[in-house]
Amino acid sequence: MNGTEQSMTEPSMTEQGNQTVLAGLDPNIVRMYKKDDAGILVFREAWVDAGGNDDGEIANDAAEVSEVFFVVNHGTVGHISTSKDVLVKSVEEAEAMLAAFAAQCEEDGYALLSREEQTLVVAQFALKSDRVSDRDKHLAKRVKDTLTPHLAWRGSGVLEKIEFTAAGHGLGKLNIYIAAPDAARAVANIKVCIREEKLDFTKLTVATGPIDDPSALRAKHSATGGTAFSL
Repeated sequence: MNGTEQSMTEPSMTEQGNQTVLAGLDPNIVRMYKKDDAGILVFREAWVDAGGNDDGEIANDAAEVSEVFFVVNHGTVGHISTSKDVLVKSVEEAEAMLAAFAAQCEEDGYALLSREEQTLVVAQFALKSDRVSDRDKHLAKRVKDTLTPHLAWRGSGVLEKIEFTAAGHGLGKLNIYIAAPDAARAVANIKVCIREEKLDFTKLTVATGPIDDPSALRAKHSATGGTAFSL
C-alpha cells in the first residue's frame, strides 16, 4: 500500500483526539524535594510494592500478595537515583513505614511539590502526515515505555499525556506532555533518552513553559535552533 492509499484509510489526528496515558503523579508514591546546601534540587521517594494491577493500585487481598516490599529511592534530580527495598510482613506494615518516611522527610526539610509548582515540558516529534499511521502509534508507545522510567529514576518528570495533532500542509505532530520539577534537567534527560533509544532524535523538539499555559511554551531544543514552538 502506498502513502496515498494509507492516508485515505487511517483515521485523522483530529478524529482520534488526545490520548491520556497517565493521570499525573502516582498517588501510591510519596515523592519529596528540597535544595541541598549547594542549591541543587534533590529528591526522596518511597512506595509499597505489593503486586498490584495495571493501574498501579496495591493488592490488599492476602491471597493476591506473595511478597511485600517497602521501597526507598533517592538522588539528585536529573541523575540516576539509588534504590533500596526491604521485605516486610504485610501491606499494613509497609504503609506504616511509608507514613514514617514522609514524616522523616519533612523533618529533614523535604516537601511535596504540587503540580502548580512544576514546569510543563513538551517533547514533540515532527510526523510525515496528519494521518496517524501504525508507525506513528509505535513511536508513541516506544517513547512512553522508555521515557517514563528514564525520567522517573532521575526524579525529573512525570508523563501526563500523549496526543497527535495536525501541523498544517498535510504534516503532523506527536506531543508528549511532562510535569517537571526542573525544566533544564528534564530537557537534558529527554534528549539523552530519545537519542540513546534511537527514537527519531532528528525530528525532536523540546519546549518548556508554565504548567497551565501551553501557549507560552518556548523551544529549548530544536533542529533549527529557534525558540518558536506550537502544539
